[in-house]
Amino acid sequence: MGVADIDTASRSSEITVSPSYSEKQSRAVSSNNSMRSQTDVGREDPSMRPGKETEKRVEENDEAGSSDEEEGEQGARNDMERVASRRSGNSISTVPNGGLTAWLQVFGAFFLFINSWGIINTYGAYQTYYETELLTDSTPSAISWVGSIQAFLLLMVGALSGPIYDAGYFRHLLLGGSFLLVFGTMMLSLCTQYWQVLLAQAICIGTGTGMLFVPSVAILSSYFTTRIATAVGLAASGSSIGGLIYPIVFQELLPKLGFPWTVRVIGFLILVTLLVPILVMRVRVLPSSKRQLLDLAAFKIPAYALDVFGFFVGFIGLYMPFFYAQIYALDHRLTSPDLAFYLLAIMNSTSTFGRILPNFLADRIGPFNVVIPCAFASGILCFCFAAVTSSAGMIIVMAFYGFFSGTFVSMPPTLIMHLSQDARSKIGTRLGQNFACLSVGILIGTPIGGAILERSGYTHVWAFGGSMILAGGCILVSARVAFKGWGLMVKA
Repeated sequence: MGVADIDTASRSSEITVSPSYSEKQSRAVSSNNSMRSQTDVGREDPSMRPGKETEKRVEENDEAGSSDEEEGEQGARNDMERVASRRSGNSISTVPNGGLTAWLQVFGAFFLFINSWGIINTYGAYQTYYETELLTDSTPSAISWVGSIQAFLLLMVGALSGPIYDAGYFRHLLLGGSFLLVFGTMMLSLCTQYWQVLLAQAICIGTGTGMLFVPSVAILSSYFTTRIATAVGLAASGSSIGGLIYPIVFQELLPKLGFPWTVRVIGFLILVTLLVPILVMRVRVLPSSKRQLLDLAAFKIPAYALDVFGFFVGFIGLYMPFFYAQIYALDHRLTSPDLAFYLLAIMNSTSTFGRILPNFLADRIGPFNVVIPCAFASGILCFCFAAVTSSAGMIIVMAFYGFFSGTFVSMPPTLIMHLSQDARSKIGTRLGQNFACLSVGILIGTPIGGAILERSGYTHVWAFGGSMILAGGCILVSARVAFKGWGLMVKA
């Protein structure tokens, strides 16, 4: 073999051994040829070339596709930021726990309490006037239904407005409640018959106060953590201030202006004071999840069920002095007419301290250890009204009853939060259903007292009220035992 033959043989052997390589080469050659042929054809026939419009469409489609992807990514980022901001807003570490804006919320809530519980605490002045002047044809029991329905709606509507607040409608509740409150007060100034008073004062004003009550408390939890007790205590003191101011205004203006214009002046005061929360109160962050309306499983917890039942029984008798003490002092000539109208203001003034100071003590020794002695003291003082024979005795009993009953009224929310430390997400629900139960106690209590007054007199009214409060205190003792046992030195 020659050299040429050896080279040829070696090349043929390489091709035989590596067929894949030859196939790749042939495919590459054919693809190059096809590209050349297409180029040649394109050169020969300009109509076959891709036009500028086609190129633009392709570019536009590419840009649209890329923009859709960018929008999708941006939307996903926004969703993640919204979730992150909501979580961080609800985080304890981000709660301001002070500052100008936070304390402005307390200031606004203070005026909401003035115009919710403060108005409820003023009804005793209206009860006396209705029995002696405006509604003399109606029985004390029938007249007391106006005040009891008003208080019932404050708690019941308050329980129902909780989920509405959680849904982000704080401003709607604030404006709607303010309107009903002012409108109902102005309509009350025109009333001359029982059914008119029932609609204006019980239904309209009661619904308005209920729309303002729960939001005034709920908004503070998003601004305070370790200072929440102080914030709520200061705001809740507005209820006693309202119960102090409005009866005095009623008593001072009634002889000078008459009932219609006296009530209108109170309506204008309500309007002015409600402008403060409307201007300063703002929701900082919405709840991370919607609140359930009911948590019936909580009633299977002995301490919680006994706590709710104890306050329900106690509230049946608690408001007897608020409704009947003034008329009792007048009927028995214990005080002068002028002083009798100030008895309610005296009781509400001491109630201010009863709502603030015990809450600080409860943080140290436990809310059960504070409210139980105050419940027994309130029950005993209610019995003491029957033994009063002088103005000095009446003032002393009213003042002490205001302090201890103020503790009994202000402690239920603290106790519910204390009993729900292992289920903090359900505190709002448990508070709502607790208020609903207490509202029934307030609803039926004072009318029962009015019926007792008609048949048996004031002594039996005070005995009924005191017995209910003492019974409620005994039930609270059983709730404490179910919660922490019999140890007297245990924080509970």
